[in-house]
Amino acid sequence: MKSLVIFDLDGTLLNTIADLGEAANHALARAGYPVHALSSYPYFVGNGVRKLLERVLPEDARTDEIINRLHGYFTEYYDNHMTDRTKPYTGIPELLGQLRQRDIQVAVASNKYDSAVKKLIHHFFPEIEWAAVEGQKPDVPVKPDPSIVFEILSKVSVPKSKVLYVGDSGVDMETARRACVTSCGVTWGFRPESELKKHYAENIVHEPSEILDLVLNDRWS
Repeated sequence: MKSLVIFDLDGTLLNTIADLGEAANHALARAGYPVHALSSYPYFVGNGVRKLLERVLPEDARTDEIINRLHGYFTEYYDNHMTDRTKPYTGIPELLGQLRQRDIQVAVASNKYDSAVKKLIHHFFPEIEWAAVEGQKPDVPVKPDPSIVFEILSKVSVPKSKVLYVGDSGVDMETARRACVTSCGVTWGFRPESELKKHYAENIVHEPSEILDLVLNDRWS
């Protein structure tokens, strides 16, 4: 049985795409650049805010100076609007509660900036006891670099063989592989199942309840 489940945030626990898209479009418009349809944002996100802003900018505008300016506009807006349209995926609150009832620890590893991750988790899951909640911090590589997983494991005394890493993207599956922990891809998030398979997801689930079954599976005991 697994004793720690590490979750990605965006596209895994929370459907954040509308608020992320609105914040990015706000930053683009304020800087005088074209905006994008919200439906295009699932393929822009996944590697942190700076990479998101780089992707939404025209190719000839992707300089550090411009990205830094947009980053300020983005965070100013997102800090005040991150819960406007964001919501947990169906079945996620119940899954988290069931895991904790069984004394299975839960943690978050996100490429979103750390203060936003902590604010979202506190807002949407205030009753859940988290072993660790980690977002992107300055000078720490973003996923798929496994540093964020190692940071969680430095706080939670659990062997890697007892860890399940859950996410919705190839970045997440690669993060789990590099960290040498078991991976689980979810199909309700921002990326297609084909991406999860391409990045060698060890498990793929279509409903949150299936994660509990994986965690309790006797073959991992």
